[in-house]
Amino acid sequence: MTTKTKNVAGWVMSGLISLMLSASAVDKLMGSGHALQMATSFGLSADTYWVLGIIELLSVVLFVYPRTGILGTLLLSSYLGGAIATHLQHQQDIAFPAAIEVFIWLTAIIRFGELTARLLNKSVVNNQVS
Repeated sequence: MTTKTKNVAGWVMSGLISLMLSASAVDKLMGSGHALQMATSFGLSADTYWVLGIIELLSVVLFVYPRTGILGTLLLSSYLGGAIATHLQHQQDIAFPAAIEVFIWLTAIIRFGELTARLLNKSVVNNQVS
């Protein structure tokens, strides 16, 4: 895959992730009926769900910004790990948060050569793993 193709794919995937998770965060922040229903089903108050919306939105911003993208990846991964654990605890399907988690990591591997190099124990030259 050429560098230009990787860059375009990485940004398109990042855009999809940011749109999806930003919509989820805004839903929590606005306290929509669906969000409040989910909060109640998990035994959370509206205020706690609002805080989760802030955390989610900040993590997305850090993920999209290139300099803090790896930190954002780790925060989103942790956030979704908590979502998966919560879904398991309440006997709900984990397919959707797990799929988002996988998509985030695939995007991070495409976007961040240094992360890929670290995971594969290789070196990075000009953002290319060797």
